[in-house]
Amino acid sequence: MAELAISGLVRHSSVDWPGELVATVFCQGCPWACRYCHNTELLAAGPGRIGWDTVLAFLDRRRGLLDGVVISGGEPLLQKGLPEALAELRAMGFRTGLHTGGAYPARFARVLSLLDWIGFDVKAPFDAYDRITGAPGSGTKARESLGLLRDSGIAADLRCTVHPALLSPADLARMDDDLAALGLPPARRQPFRAEGCTDPALCRTP
Repeated sequence: MAELAISGLVRHSSVDWPGELVATVFCQGCPWACRYCHNTELLAAGPGRIGWDTVLAFLDRRRGLLDGVVISGGEPLLQKGLPEALAELRAMGFRTGLHTGGAYPARFARVLSLLDWIGFDVKAPFDAYDRITGAPGSGTKARESLGLLRDSGIAADLRCTVHPALLSPADLARMDDDLAALGLPPARRQPFRAEGCTDPALCRTP
């Protein structure tokens, strides 16, 4: 059985994979610390609160009722047991989705064949990633992962969380240029959510 650090389970969601009714599994831990993050309780690496066996037992009762399962986070690519978990889900008859920022390109490459859909969080123009994520070199890793996504042909939603204090219109234009250079469409804009964010300066900005 796969080993995942799981800290949350949404049993029914119609928004985590557009057009599909899914369960969403939230994994613990992320190597990036985006200032606007609204899942800050998931950032620190560590053990989860829900066993994978508990998740599988729930899903076993939902065969034929749910279209698929989305693995989210945190950053689910941090979980070494992710490939095994995705294989187990597909063996149960579920379609599989992943929410990721592409922090681990090599691990991303290993799970692409096990995915039906990907929600990819694009943070900024590649040369400005570090000021969003707080992690040196994160833009290079995101670019590599996006290239892998492009080559895979897997259905995907590219989206970018926008806060005016972090990304200007010029930044967003450069970001879309970066994506176009990879042969990818512009990222869908999604507004900053103050709920869950622990950065008071961002929460105070209209």
